Parts: sequence; structure tokens; C-alpha cells
Amino acid sequence: MKNLRITLIISLMALMLANVSFAQSNSRIKKEAKREAKEFGREGFTELPGAPPLRYQLEKAWKKQLKEDEYGYPLFIVASGNGVAETETVAKLQANETAKYELAGTISTSVAGLIKGEYGNAQLNNEDAATVNKILGNVQSLVAAELGRVVPLVEMHKKVGKNVEVNVRIAYNSEMAKDITKKVIRKELEKDLQLQQDKLDKLFKE
Repeated sequence: MKNLRITLIISLMALMLANVSFAQSNSRIKKEAKREAKEFGREGFTELPGAPPLRYQLEKAWKKQLKEDEYGYPLFIVASGNGVAETETVAKLQANETAKYELAGTISTSVAGLIKGEYGNAQLNNEDAATVNKILGNVQSLVAAELGRVVPLVEMHKKVGKNVEVNVRIAYNSEMAKDITKKVIRKELEKDLQLQQDKLDKLFKE
């Protein structure tokens, strides 16, 4: 009975600490979002017609960016981009493509680092390693094209002379992005590099 009471007390204390931590984190997010919204406002940006107020969009973006999986790794990759054009539609399209390209660059660099760490395990010779390095350095645009639909977090615009500038922030599930990137890289390796299947598998830890 005594042990049960101790366990309950410890559990309650842990829950209280978790609630305090969550409240503090939420408070910091609101503060940062408010600060960012003021900065963008001073630059002349406002939310797109029909979109939530900029401050709330930024809060959503920060919450998404800080989400972690069970191992403490980021659950989402967040990237931003902007575009300038005569119409809002074209500028928004440009901004989204720029953000996707940035996102693809982030995940491609991460996956490339993991693959390079397996060179020794795959027993690549210098020539093969050089070819793999070249392929890894040129997959960003291919990954960006494969990402497809992204999660829009923030969308804002402002007038720039006769043009419109649109600034966006997007998110993509980290694991999904990593899987897509691996498939793209593997496809390129199979096309341009004649490696034995077991060596190819070892590069991807399969």
C-alpha cells in the first residue's frame, strides 16, 4: 500500500512538471509568434485574404516545428520561401516552390550524410565513392519535385511597387521526406552506378 502511494505521488509530480513545462513552452511560442508578427508587420506584410491572423499562423508554425517523435527527433521539417510577381497567384506559386527546394535541400543533406557514413561498410572504391558523391550533390531538385503536397503553415503578402511579394512557411513529415529522398537517391544510383546489390543495400542500411 505504501509503495502504491509513493508511485501515485511520483506520477502526480511528473504530470504536474509536464503541465508546467507545456505551459512554459506554449508561453514562449506565443511570445515568439507575437514578436515575429510585429517584425513582418513593420516590413509591410499581412496575411492573405481569408487566412487567419498572421500571429496565429506563426504560433501554428512554431508548434509544428517544435513537435518531436518518441525519440526526441523533429517530427516535421519546416522551410520558408518567397516569390515576387505581378499577381498574387504566381508569387505564391514561386514562394511554395522555393520553400520546397529549401526543404529538399535540408533533408537531402541529412540523408547524404547517413549514406556517406556507410561507405566503409559498403566497401566502395574511390571511383564509386566519387560517383556517389556527385549524385548526392545533385538530387535536391529531384527530391523537391517528388515531395508533392506540403502542409502550409504561414502565408503572407505585401505590395512591392506594381508587384506582389508572397512569403510562405511550409512543413513536411520528416520520416516521409526521408523515405522519398532515399528512393530518389537509390533510383539515381541504380541508373548511373553499377553496384552490386549487396553494396547498394549496405549504403541504405538494408
